[in-house]
Amino acid sequence: MEDHYQIRPAKIGDLSEVAAIEQTVFSDPWSPGMLRRAFEDQLALVAVDEDGAVVGYLLASAIGDEGEILNLAVHPAYRRRGLGARLTTEGLDLLRFRGVRQVFLEVRESNAGARRLYQSLEFEPVARRRWYYRNPREDALILTRALRTLPRVSAG
Repeated sequence: MEDHYQIRPAKIGDLSEVAAIEQTVFSDPWSPGMLRRAFEDQLALVAVDEDGAVVGYLLASAIGDEGEILNLAVHPAYRRRGLGARLTTEGLDLLRFRGVRQVFLEVRESNAGARRLYQSLEFEPVARRRWYYRNPREDALILTRALRTLPRVSAG
């Protein structure tokens, strides 16, 4: 049986499920308050299963023509199903629609799975941030990807 998931904009009602995934997945998770601010001020997408349960999410921001993927997580029980790639691809499409031309993100140097995902989505390393992560202390690799601009549609 094939799994079916919907990617949709996050709602405040999704916050508790997102916070639970955040606590499960990350060793230094964002607080519920930080997640709430991201929901209110940034681009936030969730992946939901057929029962409507949140199984993954993406948080991103756009300022001018630059964007940043702030956070991406998929519940461990739902990994290896393409959800991280789908969330990222849809997030990139929304950023492109908002006029973003270049997207950045940080990833733990030791997070081989995430690094493979981002490489498959054409992100490239451009820098390193020493001791960026706490718990455990570790460097972050800064990755970037250029986004092609959308063609302009004439009104007539």
